[in-house]
Amino acid sequence: MKRADISAYGIPQDVIACVEAPDVGAAEGGPIGPDEVVFDVLAFPINPADIGFCTGGYRLRPPLPATPGAECVGRVIAVGDEINHVRAGDLVINLQRENWAQRRRVRGADAVPLPAGIDIKQAAMVRINPPTALLLLSDFVTLAPGEWVIQNVANSAVGRLVIMLARRQGLRTLNVVRRESLFGELAALGADACIVDGDDLPARARDATGGVNIRLGLDAVSGAATGRLAACVADEGHVVTYGSMSGEDPKVDRSNFVYRGVNLGGFMLGRHMARRDAAAIRAIYSELGGDIAAGRLHAPVDCIYPIEEIKAAVAHAQQGGRNGKILVTPNGAI
Repeated sequence: MKRADISAYGIPQDVIACVEAPDVGAAEGGPIGPDEVVFDVLAFPINPADIGFCTGGYRLRPPLPATPGAECVGRVIAVGDEINHVRAGDLVINLQRENWAQRRRVRGADAVPLPAGIDIKQAAMVRINPPTALLLLSDFVTLAPGEWVIQNVANSAVGRLVIMLARRQGLRTLNVVRRESLFGELAALGADACIVDGDDLPARARDATGGVNIRLGLDAVSGAATGRLAACVADEGHVVTYGSMSGEDPKVDRSNFVYRGVNLGGFMLGRHMARRDAAAIRAIYSELGGDIAAGRLHAPVDCIYPIEEIKAAVAHAQQGGRNGKILVTPNGAI
C-alpha cells in the first residue's frame, strides 16, 4: 500500500515522500472489527493546513514519520457487523486525519456517507470548507433573509462558499478583496457587492449597503483587518476570526468592545462539530453533499497528481496564481 509520509518537519516537498506501508487489510473480506469501516481513498486535496502540518507550523506535531491529510473521499470496501449507516460501495469522507494513503481503516462513526451521484473531485473537498462556510453563517448570530454579511478573503475557497450558501439562504454578502479584478468573478457566484480593502473600509461599506446594519463579519486576515471589519458591523454585531493570512493576532480598537458592544469570536471547525452528535454531523454533510451533487455548491480544481508525484503536488500547492485546489489520486485516475 502506498502512503505519503513526512520524515521531518521542514520544506514540504523536501520532507515528504511516497512510501510503501503495511496494508490496512480487509481488501477481500478479510478480518475487520465490528465497529470499523475500510475504504479505498479515491482523492484528497492539499490544504494550507496540510502544508503547515509538513512544516511543523500547524497545531498538531505527531511523532515522525507521520502521514498528513485533513480530508479525502473514499469508496467503502468493508464494514463491521455493527455498522448500519454505510455499506460496501458507498462514497464516504473521513472525519479523522492521516488520509494521504491508498486505503484507510477507521471507526464507523468517522466514516460519513455522501450521495452516490456526487462528483469525486468535489467530494474530496467537502469535509472542511463547505461546513466551515455553513457554520460561520449559522453558529454566531441568527440572520433573517435580506440581511448583510461582510467578509474579507472573499476569493478564498471558504469565501466563495459563503457567497453561494448565503445566496441560497436569502442573505446578502459584502465581499472584501485585495483587487478589483475579482469583482466580476465573485458577482457570477452571487456576490451582492464587492469592495477593495483599505483604511476607509467602513465608509465604503456603508455606501455599498446603503447604510444598513451589518450584524456579522467574517475575518480570515486578522491583524488590522479585524479592526476594519469590527468598524463595519453594527453595535453589538459579531466579528468571527477563522484564519490569519497576515500571520498576526487581531487588532481591534477597544472602543468597539466598550462603547459599541461588538463581539469578537473565533471559529475552528472541529470545536463546532464537537457540539453536535453523529446524526447532526451526518445531516450537515448530507445537506452539503446534496447541494454539491446538484451543482449548487462547487469549488475549482487546478490540477490532479498521482500519489507517486506527491513531492510535485505539494510544491504546486504552495505556488501563487493557481485556479483552484491541487488534488491527488492514490488509486489511479478518477
